[in-house]
Amino acid sequence: MDLEYVEARRTAIDERLASVVETVEPAELADWTGEAALAGGKRVRPTLTLLVSEGARGDEERALDFAVGIELVPTASLVVDDIIDRSEVRRGTPSTWAAHGHGPALATSDGLIGEAFALFSADPRATEVVAEAMVDLGEGEATELVARPATVEEYMGLARRKTGALFRAAAQLGAVAADADPETVETAGEYAECVGVAFQLRDDVLDATADAGDLGKPTGQDAAMDRPSILQVTEKTPEEVTALAREQSDRARDALDRLDLADGEARGHLEELATFVVERER
Repeated sequence: MDLEYVEARRTAIDERLASVVETVEPAELADWTGEAALAGGKRVRPTLTLLVSEGARGDEERALDFAVGIELVPTASLVVDDIIDRSEVRRGTPSTWAAHGHGPALATSDGLIGEAFALFSADPRATEVVAEAMVDLGEGEATELVARPATVEEYMGLARRKTGALFRAAAQLGAVAADADPETVETAGEYAECVGVAFQLRDDVLDATADAGDLGKPTGQDAAMDRPSILQVTEKTPEEVTALAREQSDRARDALDRLDLADGEARGHLEELATFVVERER
């Protein structure tokens, strides 16, 4: 993987993120949203938006706005997740509610969502893509709380809503930025949804097996909170779950092969991303 190529895009995303949150009012909300949005992270979803757009010869500035928007949406969700989970740490630093209280945390989540949709509002297709993903995300979050999955199939459905939906939206936004036809938008989403499910499966494994210091957040949270990770609701071993993640990675590559993307670094990195989400250690 060309690290300079990826890092250049992450830098562009971070710079645009900073420029968005610094204009938020009042100043206290700008500080809270900035802390949440700029605390680090892999930037997988926004990078996905940029890569799909580049491969489909999209508009660079529009893609960057969409990329930043799709990073703000899950950031807002994680602020609330930390309240639900009573997690005091996020990416190695105090979570928003732990640092500032529940009220500021909820205001931060609302502010992040508002800024995200301001970025999507220039294109009705972008707004529709993200709205659909947020419906799935909300259903996934509720399912996780009140309707514990009992089988691999039920858990995979949860993972598609809770994690896959935002990955799907990220790739679809890249295609929208390139004014792609509906079939291309759908296929890009299929690729990314499989990547997202693989990401979630790997997350479950890391929560159960990784060192908290290496991971940058507390581990064992799924077991401690009796949260339905696949390892909690099935008899699958970490090795078997990793194998399931690899199956999703293979499906992602199959969808990528059906996309009419320019050969080059963007396409190559999309292929590598399908491997990264399975092999990552953080």
